[in-house]
Formats: sequence, C-alpha cells, structure tokens
Amino acid sequence: MQIETFPNPTPGRHYEITHVNHEFTSVCPKTGLPDFGTITITYIPDELCLELKSLKYYFLEYRNKGIFYEAVTNQILDDLVAACKPLEMSVISQWGVRGGMTSTIVATYKRD
Repeated sequence: MQIETFPNPTPGRHYEITHVNHEFTSVCPKTGLPDFGTITITYIPDELCLELKSLKYYFLEYRNKGIFYEAVTNQILDDLVAACKPLEMSVISQWGVRGGMTSTIVATYKRD
C-alpha cells in the first residue's frame, strides 16, 4: 500500500502535526489473538504531509498481520518517514490490557 502525501502548505515554518488512530489492530504472532492499540503519530513536516485516507488504509493492512508491538511501531515509523521525509517524527503505540499489563512503545526519528 502506497502512503500518499500532499505538499506542505507552509514549508518554511516548523509546526507539529499529530494523527491518532484509536482503532488499530494487529495479531499476536505467538497466540494468534488480536491486539488492540492506539497509534499516535507526531511529526514536523518538511516538503510533504501525510494524506489521511491512505494512512487509514495503510493501518488496515495490519489487521491480520502477526507482528510484535515493538516491530509494528518501528515498521510504521520507517514506512512513514520514507513516505513524507519529515524533519522529525515519533510513533507511539499504546496497547490494551493483556495478562494484566499494558505496553507503550515509542519510536523516534530526527533528520541529521
């Protein structure tokens, strides 16, 4: 799935964009059970911004994918950085209770 972008309407200004997906799902690769999480993307765009419809469809691709929390968080970061080449980006995944525990994974990128 190609993540679409559009030109940043204010490329000379550093400002922050946050997108939150409250209905993210993937599958635990050990148990095959669904994992439910919230994905928060925060970034400072350079020339391109993420287009939301394609981002929603991108997230849906994980619905039946067996992947650990850490891997999915870092994969999302890698894919989104490749798509829009931001100045900075963070992806935070917060996962529902499983066995009495919750998990939060944070992956960050900053252009050198």
